[in-house]
Parts: sequence; structure tokens; C-alpha cells
Amino acid sequence: MRDLEGRVALITGGSSGIGRATAIALAEAGAAVVIADIDDAGAQETVRLVEQAGGRAASVHTDVTRWEDLERMVAFSVETFGRLDIFHNNAGINTGWPRFPEVPRERWGKTVAVNLTAVIGAIQAVVPAMRLGGGGAIVNSASLAGLVAYEMEPIYAATKHGVVGLTRALAFLKDEAGIRVNCVCPSFVDTQLPRRRLESMPPEERERWEAVLSRMPMLAPAEVAEAVLELVRDGSLAGEAMAVTYGQPPRLVPAAMSVR
Repeated sequence: MRDLEGRVALITGGSSGIGRATAIALAEAGAAVVIADIDDAGAQETVRLVEQAGGRAASVHTDVTRWEDLERMVAFSVETFGRLDIFHNNAGINTGWPRFPEVPRERWGKTVAVNLTAVIGAIQAVVPAMRLGGGGAIVNSASLAGLVAYEMEPIYAATKHGVVGLTRALAFLKDEAGIRVNCVCPSFVDTQLPRRRLESMPPEERERWEAVLSRMPMLAPAEVAEAVLELVRDGSLAGEAMAVTYGQPPRLVPAAMSVR
């Protein structure tokens, strides 16, 4: 279904995993895609895969922790394809082992910078371009760790809770500017992040978490991409968190309470 023909999508963290799967899915739906990533080779490979599937794509080197790079990725998108309609705010990292409070300060600081501060900055950079185009859709990559107590990585969990909270608080942009902000909250996904997390653990902890994973099989990135597209397409949704877990259809998770 090419219902996104004529739309332009920007994806951070699109060099692999969920971002790459979303880029391909958006292109198959007709959108032109810009890949913004610090991994130039991976981003160019995503562009190749999109073009191989018959889509249009370009990449721009982006360090999401640098404000000037966030501004540049937006300008590049508009200059290359003429507008900006869809933003998948997807770049993210994990802290690894040891977990907080033993993890070094510089490592948890980088996790906060990439997973939360950069998510906020990217939205601030994208919104003016979307306003000029009459609105748009932003989908933040949060996590099931942003909805539950996730003791494997407390700092990672804190950043993802922050992304969920930010998403809910930006629901007003739908009425104010025609910009819908939602987030996708997947459980474990078969990407580099969980593999690196497990590899950083001592053997006894790795065995413990591998046992957890055996009860909750990993999602394929394409399954998360389908949820992202659902949030892009459904014009009624704003400020929502969509959980994606193995063996169940994506579902909206209501906020505990709302103060309006």
C-alpha cells in the first residue's frame, strides 16, 4: 500500500536495526527517506537497500548529541526532497555492564545524552519544518523499559521513561500545529543493542538474562517498523505509547493519569 506517496521521512539511527527496517517500510509505502546517522557506512547501506526496493533515499552524517547536526539533518531533508512530513526519532544506545550505580559516570551520561537529550533536541529541530508543511507525524523510539521497572539497565530505563513522558506531554502539538507525536515501546528486539548488552555481562548475569529472554523471544525489527507505520498513518493518535511485544498485536498503553 503506497499511501505515503509524496511524503518525506527522516530517521535517526537508521543505519541498522529498527531504523533500517522502518526506512524500508516507509519507502515501500511511497515515502522518500533520509537516513541521519553517525555510522556513514551503515546509513549508505540502508540507502542502497531502500533504492534496491524501488524507493528514494539519501543519508546525512549526524551526531544526534550535536545541535548543529540536528539542524543540518532537517535542512538536508528539505533541500533534498522539498519538505519534511515524518520523523522517526530512533537513535539510541545502552549503558552496558556494570549497571548503575557502578557504571562510570561518563558512560551513563552519554546514554542520557543520546537517548533523552538528543530526542528532545531533535524534536525541537524538526518542528519548524513540519509547521511550514502544515503538520506531520513524529514517532519516538521508546521501549517497554519506559513503561515498567527494568532492573537490567536503570539508566536506560530512566531515559525511556523520559521519552514516554515527553511524548505524552507533547500531545498538544496536534491541535496547535497539526503535528502528532507518539512513541513505540518494543520489548527485546533482535538488534545489536541487546547483543552488546549481554556480551558486556559477567557469565552468571548473562545466564540469568538469557533465561528471561527464553521466556520472551526477541522481536524482529520489521515488527517494530509495522507499529511505527501504524502510528504514522493513524491521524487520530497523539501523545500515545504503543507497546509491541512478542506474540501480541501492538496496543496502546494508557497513561496512569492526565493533568490538563
